[in-house]
Amino acid sequence: MTKKILVINGHPDPESYNQSLATAYIEALKDNHKIEVKYLALHSLDFNPNLEFGYRKRTVLEPDLIKALDDIKWSNHMVWLHPIWWVGLPAIMKGFFDRAFLPGITFNHISTTETIGLLKGRTARIITTGGDLSQDVYTTVFNDSALVQLKTGILEYCGVEVTDSTFIGLLNNSSLEDRQNWLKEVQNYAIIDSKPHNIDIYPNTL
Repeated sequence: MTKKILVINGHPDPESYNQSLATAYIEALKDNHKIEVKYLALHSLDFNPNLEFGYRKRTVLEPDLIKALDDIKWSNHMVWLHPIWWVGLPAIMKGFFDRAFLPGITFNHISTTETIGLLKGRTARIITTGGDLSQDVYTTVFNDSALVQLKTGILEYCGVEVTDSTFIGLLNNSSLEDRQNWLKEVQNYAIIDSKPHNIDIYPNTL
C-alpha cells in the first residue's frame, strides 16, 4: 500500500518555526517516489472556529473544512505540528477540532458509554514546540497536558494510533545550531515514517 502522509501545521503564523519544521519534514521525502505527501496549514483555512450551537444544531461545514477532512481521510499517516500555548493547543487548532471532528464524521456513538472511531487504520506523529516551556516542566508540572488532549482525547478517541510524539523546546532560548539540529531531527522522523507497514483503512463518509 502506498504511504500517504498528511502534514498538518497548527500554528497560526505562516512564518513560524513550526512552518520550518513542516517544510523540513516534507523536503526529506521529496525524492521518495513511493510516498505521497500533502500539506495542510490550518492558518490558511477559511472557517468559523466557534462551535456556535454546540452539539444541539449542526453548523454547515465550510468548503475548506470539507477539503481538510477529505485530506485526513485520504491519508494513512498524519504528522501534527503545533506550539504549546497556555499548556494547550492554539485556538485555531482547537477550533478546527471543534468544528470538523464531529459525530458521524470522525467518531460515532454506539451507546451512552461506547464510541467508535471512524479514523481507524491511520497512524499519527505529534511534534510540539515550547517557547519558554521545558520538557521537564511540561511533563512533571503540567503532565504533558496538550499531548494528552491531542493524543488521547482527540486522535485516539477517533481511532488514530499515535506512534510517536516529540517535544521541542526551549525555543525562545535556542541557538541557530539548536534549531538546525531540530530540523535535521524532524527530517529523520520523515525517513522513519516513510517505511512501509501494514495498515487497513476503514471506509467512512462525511
